[in-house]
Amino acid sequence: MIWTGISRSERVRDDPPSSDVFVRTLGQGAREVLALHCTIAHSGAWSGLASALDGQATLIAPDMPSHGRSPDWDEQCDFFDLVTEASAAQLTKPMDIIGHSFGAVVALHLAARLPDLVRSAVLIEPVFFAVAAQDAPELTGRYDEEIKPVTNAFAAGDMALAARLFNRMWGADAGPRWPDLPEKTRAAMTRGVHVVPAVDDVLFRDQKGMLNAGVLDRVTMPILIVSGSETHPVVPAIGEGLCRRLPNARAEVVSGGGHMVPITHPQHVAGVVQQFWCDLPQSS
Repeated sequence: MIWTGISRSERVRDDPPSSDVFVRTLGQGAREVLALHCTIAHSGAWSGLASALDGQATLIAPDMPSHGRSPDWDEQCDFFDLVTEASAAQLTKPMDIIGHSFGAVVALHLAARLPDLVRSAVLIEPVFFAVAAQDAPELTGRYDEEIKPVTNAFAAGDMALAARLFNRMWGADAGPRWPDLPEKTRAAMTRGVHVVPAVDDVLFRDQKGMLNAGVLDRVTMPILIVSGSETHPVVPAIGEGLCRRLPNARAEVVSGGGHMVPITHPQHVAGVVQQFWCDLPQSS
């Protein structure tokens, strides 16, 4: 485990303020993979998948600001831009990317902005709700109703309650319920949950313009979109919509998995990822 700066001569977006992030290296395989975790998790969430990949890959996994062992977000700069910049700084040469949930949306953004540095991308349970808002608005409407308790907790300034409810909604398949989690884990989730409303405009209203005409046409590298069979119905709609919009994408479903499928079903996810990599052109 090392600390590494994210300074970069070619910024992804107009030099948003930055600070050091913690970067974890998992596995010792020849294939170098940038691994981007989900909200209120940390880079260690990739440990199971790294082990299941059985020596095939080395995962380079940064902690997002306000997560894991990275410093807190200052709440002044654009959080999505900051995470994008921190992630892009790890792409020192063409690499594969794996992203989960919010991390999958960042991975997609990187593939569109830096296609020469992204050989392939695996998007696990991407929460790019703007896609479903166009294709299946009834599902985003359902989600909006279900997320209201979390929204109300944010409005009341109760970050612990927001973290508890957010974890119940998205992470209930990954382990014990909130009262049974270690205090350290609950504190870490509470620390990071304030970033959730900060990226609403990106996820729900496509603030970064990824759905603008021609943007996803640039994402010509192979893309695999993975979802769990037991996830929220809006997620498969997002995956299907991305498959229609991306020139070289395919989808896989992990039976029995929910939103936290890379944590709960690492062997299954590793299997579909390994097959995806096996099918890549030799130059990839």
